[in-house]
Amino acid sequence: MRNLLLLLLLANVLYFMWGKFVASPDSTGVALVTESKLGPKLQLADAKSIETAVENAEQTVVARPSEIEAHFGRSCVTIGPLRESSEADGALADIEDEGLQGTVRATQGEVFVGHWVQVRDIPDRATANEMLRKLQDGGLGEAYIVETPEEGVKISLGLFGDLSGAERIELQAKSMDLPAEITNRMRNATVFYVDIGLPPGRGATTLIERYGEDRVLLRDAATCPRSD
Repeated sequence: MRNLLLLLLLANVLYFMWGKFVASPDSTGVALVTESKLGPKLQLADAKSIETAVENAEQTVVARPSEIEAHFGRSCVTIGPLRESSEADGALADIEDEGLQGTVRATQGEVFVGHWVQVRDIPDRATANEMLRKLQDGGLGEAYIVETPEEGVKISLGLFGDLSGAERIELQAKSMDLPAEITNRMRNATVFYVDIGLPPGRGATTLIERYGEDRVLLRDAATCPRSD
Protein backbone atom coordinates (compact mmCIF):
# COMPACT_ATOMS: atom_id res chain seq x y z
CA MET A 1 0.00 0.00 0.00
CA ARG A 2 2.81 2.35 0.87
CA ASN A 3 4.58 1.58 -2.41
CA LEU A 4 1.40 2.33 -4.36
CA LEU A 5 1.09 5.73 -2.77
CA LEU A 6 4.72 6.52 -3.62
CA LEU A 7 4.14 5.50 -7.24
CA LEU A 8 1.06 7.75 -7.52
CA LEU A 9 2.97 10.66 -6.01
CA LEU A 10 5.86 10.14 -8.41
CA ALA A 11 3.45 10.00 -11.35
CA ASN A 12 1.89 13.33 -10.34
CA VAL A 13 5.32 14.93 -10.03
CA LEU A 14 6.35 13.67 -13.49
CA TYR A 15 3.07 14.91 -15.05
CA PHE A 16 3.55 18.32 -13.46
CA MET A 17 7.10 18.58 -14.77
CA TRP A 18 6.05 17.49 -18.27
CA GLY A 19 3.32 20.10 -18.42
CA LYS A 20 5.65 22.87 -17.22
CA PHE A 21 8.78 22.24 -19.32
CA VAL A 22 7.66 20.53 -22.52
CA ALA A 23 6.74 23.14 -25.21
CA SER A 24 3.26 22.84 -26.63
CA PRO A 25 2.76 22.99 -30.42
CA ASP A 26 1.44 26.16 -32.05
CA SER A 27 -2.31 26.25 -32.48
CA THR A 28 -4.98 28.71 -33.54
CA GLY A 29 -6.79 30.66 -30.91
CA VAL A 30 -7.32 34.16 -29.44
CA ALA A 31 -4.36 36.23 -28.24
CA LEU A 32 -4.97 38.83 -25.55
CA VAL A 33 -2.94 42.02 -26.06
CA THR A 34 -3.07 45.12 -23.89
CA GLU A 35 -4.26 48.33 -25.60
CA SER A 36 -1.07 50.21 -24.69
CA LYS A 37 0.95 47.91 -27.01
CA LEU A 38 -1.11 48.71 -30.09
CA GLY A 39 0.29 52.24 -30.65
CA PRO A 40 -1.75 55.40 -31.40
CA LYS A 41 -5.33 55.09 -32.55
CA LEU A 42 -6.13 55.45 -36.24
CA GLN A 43 -8.32 58.46 -37.16
CA LEU A 44 -10.59 58.52 -40.21
CA ALA A 45 -10.41 61.72 -42.27
CA ASP A 46 -13.68 63.56 -42.59
CA ALA A 47 -15.17 64.61 -45.93
CA LYS A 48 -13.85 68.19 -45.61
CA SER A 49 -10.26 66.99 -45.09
CA ILE A 50 -10.49 64.73 -48.13
CA GLU A 51 -11.89 67.57 -50.24
CA THR A 52 -9.07 69.88 -49.11
CA ALA A 53 -6.45 67.24 -49.94
CA VAL A 54 -7.88 66.85 -53.45
CA GLU A 55 -7.89 70.62 -53.98
CA ASN A 56 -4.27 70.87 -52.82
CA ALA A 57 -3.29 68.10 -55.21
CA GLU A 58 -5.01 69.88 -58.08
CA GLN A 59 -3.17 73.11 -57.24
CA THR A 60 0.29 71.61 -57.58
CA VAL A 61 0.41 72.92 -61.16
CA VAL A 62 1.13 76.61 -60.67
CA ALA A 63 2.31 77.60 -64.14
CA ARG A 64 0.60 80.49 -65.94
CA PRO A 65 -2.22 79.49 -68.34
CA SER A 66 -0.10 80.55 -71.31
CA GLU A 67 2.62 78.14 -70.18
CA ILE A 68 0.26 75.17 -69.69
CA GLU A 69 -1.59 75.75 -72.96
CA ALA A 70 1.64 75.86 -74.91
CA HIS A 71 2.62 72.37 -73.78
CA PHE A 72 -0.68 70.74 -74.79
CA GLY A 73 -1.49 72.58 -77.99
CA ARG A 74 -1.12 75.85 -79.83
CA SER A 75 -1.67 78.96 -77.78
CA CYS A 76 -1.82 82.63 -78.51
CA VAL A 77 -0.49 85.47 -76.42
CA THR A 78 -0.78 89.21 -76.85
CA ILE A 79 1.76 91.86 -75.90
CA GLY A 80 0.16 95.16 -74.97
CA PRO A 81 -1.16 97.70 -74.67
CA LEU A 82 1.65 99.65 -76.32
CA ARG A 83 1.34 103.42 -76.78
CA GLU A 84 3.35 103.88 -79.97
CA SER A 85 3.14 102.04 -83.28
CA SER A 86 6.95 102.10 -83.45
CA GLU A 87 7.08 100.17 -80.16
CA ALA A 88 4.67 97.57 -81.55
CA ASP A 89 6.66 97.27 -84.79
CA GLY A 90 9.86 96.75 -82.80
CA ALA A 91 8.23 94.01 -80.70
CA LEU A 92 6.97 92.29 -83.85
CA ALA A 93 10.46 92.37 -85.38
CA ASP A 94 11.91 90.75 -82.25
CA ILE A 95 9.26 88.02 -82.35
CA GLU A 96 9.89 87.26 -86.02
CA ASP A 97 13.64 87.04 -85.35
CA GLU A 98 12.83 84.20 -82.96
CA GLY A 99 10.96 82.30 -85.69
CA LEU A 100 7.45 83.12 -84.46
CA GLN A 101 4.54 84.59 -86.40
CA GLY A 102 2.84 87.74 -85.15
CA THR A 103 0.60 90.60 -86.20
CA VAL A 104 0.12 94.17 -84.99
CA ARG A 105 -3.42 95.24 -84.03
CA ALA A 106 -4.55 98.81 -83.29
CA THR A 107 -7.62 99.68 -81.20
CA GLN A 108 -9.03 102.41 -78.98
CA GLY A 109 -8.28 102.18 -75.27
CA GLU A 110 -7.42 104.07 -72.11
CA VAL A 111 -3.83 105.17 -71.63
CA PHE A 112 -2.33 105.95 -68.23
CA VAL A 113 -1.20 109.57 -68.06
CA GLY A 114 0.01 109.90 -64.47
CA HIS A 115 -0.78 109.97 -60.74
CA TRP A 116 -2.95 113.01 -60.07
CA VAL A 117 -2.88 114.53 -56.56
CA GLN A 118 -6.07 116.44 -55.77
CA VAL A 119 -8.24 117.85 -53.01
CA ARG A 120 -11.79 116.96 -54.05
CA ASP A 121 -15.37 117.40 -52.81
CA ILE A 122 -14.83 121.08 -51.91
CA PRO A 123 -18.25 122.62 -51.15
CA ASP A 124 -17.74 126.02 -52.83
CA ARG A 125 -15.27 128.37 -54.47
CA ALA A 126 -14.67 130.41 -51.32
CA THR A 127 -13.57 127.32 -49.39
CA ALA A 128 -11.31 126.37 -52.31
CA ASN A 129 -9.64 129.82 -52.20
CA GLU A 130 -8.92 129.43 -48.48
CA MET A 131 -7.40 125.98 -49.06
CA LEU A 132 -5.34 127.30 -51.95
CA ARG A 133 -3.83 130.08 -49.82
CA LYS A 134 -2.99 127.53 -47.13
CA LEU A 135 -1.27 125.29 -49.67
CA GLN A 136 0.73 128.16 -51.14
CA ASP A 137 1.81 129.33 -47.70
CA GLY A 138 2.91 125.76 -46.97
CA GLY A 139 5.20 125.62 -50.00
CA LEU A 140 2.88 124.08 -52.62
CA GLY A 141 2.77 127.06 -54.95
CA GLU A 142 1.92 124.98 -58.05
CA ALA A 143 -1.57 124.14 -56.76
CA TYR A 144 -4.56 125.57 -58.67
CA ILE A 145 -8.35 125.38 -58.62
CA VAL A 146 -10.25 123.22 -61.13
CA GLU A 147 -14.04 123.39 -61.57
CA THR A 148 -16.09 121.03 -63.76
CA PRO A 149 -19.86 120.38 -64.04
CA GLU A 150 -19.33 116.70 -63.26
CA GLU A 151 -17.09 116.93 -60.18
CA GLY A 152 -17.60 120.48 -58.98
CA VAL A 153 -14.75 122.43 -57.35
CA LYS A 154 -11.41 120.79 -56.59
CA ILE A 155 -7.74 121.69 -56.27
CA SER A 156 -5.02 120.09 -58.37
CA LEU A 157 -1.63 119.64 -56.67
CA GLY A 158 0.15 118.16 -59.68
CA LEU A 159 0.37 115.21 -62.07
CA PHE A 160 3.27 112.79 -61.49
CA GLY A 161 4.71 109.98 -63.54
CA ASP A 162 6.15 108.22 -60.50
CA LEU A 163 4.05 107.23 -57.50
CA SER A 164 6.68 108.24 -54.94
CA GLY A 165 6.55 111.89 -56.06
CA ALA A 166 2.75 111.91 -55.86
CA GLU A 167 2.81 110.37 -52.36
CA ARG A 168 5.26 113.02 -51.16
CA ILE A 169 2.92 115.87 -52.20
CA GLU A 170 -0.10 114.03 -50.77
CA LEU A 171 1.57 113.72 -47.35
CA GLN A 172 2.65 117.36 -47.43
CA ALA A 173 -0.94 118.50 -48.03
CA LYS A 174 -2.30 116.16 -45.34
CA SER A 175 0.15 117.65 -42.87
CA MET A 176 -1.82 120.88 -43.36
CA ASP A 177 -5.08 119.05 -42.53
CA LEU A 178 -6.20 119.08 -46.15
CA PRO A 179 -7.78 115.85 -47.53
CA ALA A 180 -5.51 115.26 -50.52
CA GLU A 181 -5.71 111.97 -52.42
CA ILE A 182 -4.12 110.27 -55.43
CA THR A 183 -6.08 109.12 -58.49
CA ASN A 184 -4.91 107.66 -61.79
CA ARG A 185 -5.33 110.08 -64.69
CA MET A 186 -6.32 108.26 -67.90
CA ARG A 187 -7.14 109.38 -71.44
CA ASN A 188 -8.59 107.70 -74.52
CA ALA A 189 -6.10 107.02 -77.29
CA THR A 190 -5.10 104.54 -79.97
CA VAL A 191 -3.18 101.63 -78.44
CA PHE A 192 -1.37 98.76 -80.13
CA TYR A 193 -1.18 95.03 -79.46
CA VAL A 194 1.06 92.34 -80.91
CA ASP A 195 -0.68 88.96 -81.28
CA ILE A 196 1.75 86.02 -81.29
CA GLY A 197 1.13 82.35 -82.11
CA LEU A 198 3.09 79.90 -79.96
CA PRO A 199 3.77 76.35 -81.24
CA PRO A 200 3.29 73.31 -78.96
CA GLY A 201 5.96 73.19 -76.27
CA ARG A 202 6.78 76.89 -76.51
CA GLY A 203 5.96 78.87 -73.37
CA ALA A 204 5.67 82.58 -72.77
CA THR A 205 8.35 82.88 -70.08
CA THR A 206 10.79 84.91 -72.17
CA LEU A 207 8.02 87.27 -73.28
CA ILE A 208 6.93 87.83 -69.70
CA GLU A 209 10.51 88.56 -68.63
CA ARG A 210 10.94 91.04 -71.49
CA TYR A 211 7.63 92.94 -71.41
CA GLY A 212 6.30 92.30 -67.88
CA GLU A 213 3.57 90.00 -66.64
CA ASP A 214 0.87 92.68 -66.84
CA ARG A 215 1.46 93.19 -70.59
CA VAL A 216 1.50 89.53 -71.73
CA LEU A 217 -2.05 88.18 -72.01
CA LEU A 218 -3.55 84.84 -73.10
CA ARG A 219 -5.82 84.96 -76.15
CA ASP A 220 -8.25 82.58 -77.81
CA ALA A 221 -6.25 80.11 -79.90
CA ALA A 222 -8.62 80.64 -82.84
CA THR A 223 -7.32 84.20 -83.24
CA CYS A 224 -3.66 83.20 -83.23
CA PRO A 225 -1.40 83.86 -86.19
CA ARG A 226 -0.02 80.59 -87.51
CA SER A 227 3.40 79.62 -86.13
CA ASP A 228 4.93 76.69 -88.04
